[in-house]
Amino acid sequence: MKKYINKTIQSLLTLSILLGATACGDAYLEDVDRYNIDSESYFNSEEDYYNALVGAYDLLQSSYVNVMLGEIASDNTLAGGGSAVDVPGFQQIDDMIHTPVNSNLRDIWTWMYAGVNRVNFILEFQDNTDFPGRDIIIGEAYFLRAYYYFELVKWFGPVPLKQTRFELGDETTIPRSPVADVYKLIQDDLKYAVEHLEYTAPEVGRVTKGAALALLGKAYLYQKQYAEAALVLDRVINEGPYDLVADYDSIFENDGENGIESVFEVQYTDAEGAGFECLQCSEGNVAVGFNSIRTYDGPLFDSGFSFNVPTQEAVDAFEDGDLRKDVAILDIENWAATTGATYGTGYEHTGYFNRKYLARKGDLNTGDQNLTNPNNYRSIRFADVLLMAAEAYNSGGIDDTKAQTYLNRVRERAFGDTAHNVTSTGAALTDAIAHERRVELVGEGHRFFDLVRTGKAAQEIDGFTAGKNEVFPIPIEEIQFSNGNWEQNPNY
Repeated sequence: MKKYINKTIQSLLTLSILLGATACGDAYLEDVDRYNIDSESYFNSEEDYYNALVGAYDLLQSSYVNVMLGEIASDNTLAGGGSAVDVPGFQQIDDMIHTPVNSNLRDIWTWMYAGVNRVNFILEFQDNTDFPGRDIIIGEAYFLRAYYYFELVKWFGPVPLKQTRFELGDETTIPRSPVADVYKLIQDDLKYAVEHLEYTAPEVGRVTKGAALALLGKAYLYQKQYAEAALVLDRVINEGPYDLVADYDSIFENDGENGIESVFEVQYTDAEGAGFECLQCSEGNVAVGFNSIRTYDGPLFDSGFSFNVPTQEAVDAFEDGDLRKDVAILDIENWAATTGATYGTGYEHTGYFNRKYLARKGDLNTGDQNLTNPNNYRSIRFADVLLMAAEAYNSGGIDDTKAQTYLNRVRERAFGDTAHNVTSTGAALTDAIAHERRVELVGEGHRFFDLVRTGKAAQEIDGFTAGKNEVFPIPIEEIQFSNGNWEQNPNY
């Protein structure tokens, strides 16, 4: 399942399922009839379930914008781009002046709900037909619904919940569920997935028991349920087939995809074309082209649009001797001086680029090379699991020694020795773990949400207003469609 492509299911399941525009901008009313598929005309064979599952996976590829904005909203990067008005939604979020009128936030809402609805389509008819491997497909579906809802609750707080397909009129009758209720569904879905999946997937790129456990541990961590988080993350560490690779650099090259450190990756391919009129239709990682070096000419990399540029503060967060720095951050001036490469400078040019997710030469990049990069997104890495477990053991007051052990596994790879191991406890250890998450995971979309859930966003992010910016506004179109059923998030 390297590519999440299935033309039949895509023709039946266009994107804007809930309250808004379709995949390419048509009014959602025009596509309602496409969802009037029942058990008599579909879900009568293993192939039907598999094709529907491919359609449910497909929306993961649209989460490229979630990853980019998880960095841009934080203190790790600036929006960049070509000018101060290049993708205004990015610029507004970077400056923390975003409003409910923001097309990029609406994309996150619409695309993640499209994923929910595709999953709910499967789960409505999960008992329709029996066949070998059915439990695995249904387990994957539960994981995917949890994944999409987890993104929605992270970004928007209370959101509408439904466990069957959304229908016209739901927006005026279904309330926004409290955050605790959203997490309850996420946790229940993931527990089901854990019970029905194995550590080895039927195909590379599909969900495993380890991915379900890791996301469950993450959901517990976000809810400050530290004992529960520690328990399930320990299972990933001790039961799963995962380990840290010796060479940090190898993780982010094509031959490092789906390797021993990968717990869950969003799969991308460069074999399908794409265009700006329908970015979510791309099977490639759009973020890679957006992150890449403006008007670049030189070895190894391809050019791009110079968005999401690392700040000097993020670069300076790396300690002396940290081998990850040159993997995570490309210093373009030093690179050009060494290789003879040339490049242009975009808006808010810092001299740095997110090297983990830069376009590489040699990729096929069918169609627009900036929209069809094949770089998988490493959504959950084993290093992330170790650091989440360390946080759970420390912040929950459970076992600082075990927290140190997990933290230092990550640091020993980063420095190539044990001389940089952390021996502190208590609050100092908490700070050390937070620091390690920043430098280990920089460029991977986690920083903003780490700062929010640990209560540090207001002191670290310029323009962040406590009591407001912990979540993002519900898109104005959704508020309008709800006809007074949904209130906007506070202070927007």
